[in-house]
Amino acid sequence: MPRSRLHRLLATPLHLTRRGVLYGALALLLLLFVPLIVASSRWLHASRVDLTTDKLYTLTPGTLHIVDTLQRPLRLTLYFSEHATRDLPQLRSYEQRVREMLQEMVARSHGRIRLQIIDPVPYSDDEASAEGNGLTAANGGSNGERVFFGLAGSAMSGGRENEAMDDRVPEKTLAIAFFDPAREAFLEYDVAKLLYELNQTSKPPIGVISSLPVQGNPVLGTPPWAVLQQLGQLFDVQSLDASTLRSIDEHIKVLLLIHPKRLPPDAQYAIDQYVLRGGHLAVFVDPDAELDASPYAPDSTTFPDHGSDLPRLFKAWGVSYDPHKVVLDRARALQIELAGSSLNHPAMLDLGAQELNRNDVVTASLQRINVSTAGYFDLAANAHTRLVPLLQSSAEAEVVPTQRVLDASSDPTSLLQDYKPDNAHYVLAARLRGTFDSAFPERAGGAGHRARSAPDAEVILVADTDLLSDRLWVEPQTILGQTMMRVFANNGDFVTNLVDNLSGSSALLSIRGRSTSQRPFTRVQALRNVADQKFLQKEHELEQELADTRRRLDELQPAKGSHARTATTEQRREIEQFRQRQLAINKELRDVQHQLNAEIDALGLRLKFINIVLVPALVVLLGLLYGWRRTRHSRRRR
Repeated sequence: MPRSRLHRLLATPLHLTRRGVLYGALALLLLLFVPLIVASSRWLHASRVDLTTDKLYTLTPGTLHIVDTLQRPLRLTLYFSEHATRDLPQLRSYEQRVREMLQEMVARSHGRIRLQIIDPVPYSDDEASAEGNGLTAANGGSNGERVFFGLAGSAMSGGRENEAMDDRVPEKTLAIAFFDPAREAFLEYDVAKLLYELNQTSKPPIGVISSLPVQGNPVLGTPPWAVLQQLGQLFDVQSLDASTLRSIDEHIKVLLLIHPKRLPPDAQYAIDQYVLRGGHLAVFVDPDAELDASPYAPDSTTFPDHGSDLPRLFKAWGVSYDPHKVVLDRARALQIELAGSSLNHPAMLDLGAQELNRNDVVTASLQRINVSTAGYFDLAANAHTRLVPLLQSSAEAEVVPTQRVLDASSDPTSLLQDYKPDNAHYVLAARLRGTFDSAFPERAGGAGHRARSAPDAEVILVADTDLLSDRLWVEPQTILGQTMMRVFANNGDFVTNLVDNLSGSSALLSIRGRSTSQRPFTRVQALRNVADQKFLQKEHELEQELADTRRRLDELQPAKGSHARTATTEQRREIEQFRQRQLAINKELRDVQHQLNAEIDALGLRLKFINIVLVPALVVLLGLLYGWRRTRHSRRRR
């Protein structure tokens, strides 16, 4: 037998043994791998890393605290019109952002939150369910379909121990009517607030101390002001008597102090200690509360004293406020009817989006707030706190004495005489944050006395009480025999948002606005700026020439009627030449508009080439190179 054949025969058993060992090892690994995967999916959680610049998918500690302390099971239903939004890529992208945040909260809840996603197609039970749960549909979907994009949340009853969540009865249902992409910065806050409110078993109690008749008069049949009625739908509103007030119950979530005039020292001390204990206070003061029915001041024979102040507490908090100064603003003057004529009142202000803090959750979604004879706040020189404006005037504002406004009550336009803007934005409402010292250090020996607040204490300050009155934001109107309230400003929403924000837990208050998921195309914007500088002057020149051509053409046109045939052949030739020039100029303008976007389009093509052709080609090339090197290396070993 040849030696080579003998060598192959002797080698065959060894080769088969190695192959058998390899197959056995693979089978053993398979037997170990499958149970390991099942066990890890059952007991272990995947570790995820948020690599976004602004940590968009990382929940804040405040949200984590709310989710971790849920006391009862919650069921969330996200309604999104999938078919109706197929031509709305921005809304679809935002829906993905909302869905991923909700899924993050569900994963954190350890089964206490259940999420269901529904596409409410038209004329279906799901559409009726969305409307029944308080969602609002938007128009403008594909083929004119209505678009639902909101969240309904239900707090489920305890039920039996082994009862499924779907079989339990909802005890409370709340909703986010529509996820507005303009509010994306407050997405986490809105969802966390919904979870927090669903977890509450009763309306949060809030206290009201007021020298104005905000609660109405049951004896005279006068109803409460509309803003109090609106608050009563969400909160347990309790009226507190300042004359007998010695302390404020810690269960009061928010205290509204409206137009404090000559408050007793004990009441001021109770407010002082309430704030230092971490209570949430909103103060409404006013240089001239127009609905104040108090009698004439002792030192005045013309006008009663309708101003209010909180001097002792303001001084301790480092707040500067003058109850005898009113902010005028001719740029935001509110149009009113007086003696049958319409005029702009510079002491009554129509604050728009530019005067509202778009980065604060209270005012981010509001469009218009009306105020009247408002004062302003500033920080004292020795203040250890800081002001975060909520409402402010335009730079066209001017500060004048209150008496001057009262003297001009019959002719508000006289306030514009000798008007001199101060070129400053006066703060009409703000958050005051920081560490507050007690305004009553002499009571330090009393039981339970606090001398200083926590470092993150907060008080809301508003330098106007008239914004609470009905006349500045609602008016009654009769529809089909029923009296309805027509809302023409967001004053009520401002107060409700303010109280809603303060009444939340400290965890909820810690959730601030986040960045949006829409990242700006800085390169595109830079190209656009260069294109603007390069071509807009040419566009301006052509438009000027076009205007001159049109004017000359109008001059050469013969008059209508019997004179229309009097134009000479030379005039008609010149008219035709100007018309041709007009068409040429219009073409050049279109070319300029095309050039404005040419570089941006070129950038888009380059990006498409890189993403569609170059990157895949590089991946394939690297794969082929790696495979060739591996094959070559294997051949060398043989």
